[in-house]
Amino acid sequence: MVTLTVKLPEALAAKLQALVRRRGQRRSEIVREAIERAVEDTPNSEGPSVHDLLADLKGVVKGPKDLSTNKKYMRGYGE
Repeated sequence: MVTLTVKLPEALAAKLQALVRRRGQRRSEIVREAIERAVEDTPNSEGPSVHDLLADLKGVVKGPKDLSTNKKYMRGYGE
């Protein structure tokens, strides 16, 4: 296992200590559980991108190829 040193504000340390007493667990166990939950709840950025997921729709809509970059298409927009 890897050792990690973390500085906590006094109020958070007190809450952690109260949780340790209530659960009868070690601080390290509670902190590990919290980190595991945080990691699991974070979306995985290694999955397919939106571009990859929608690749089969490429070319379905007809229109100018430079629609997103050519300012002439924005003339009169919103008037």
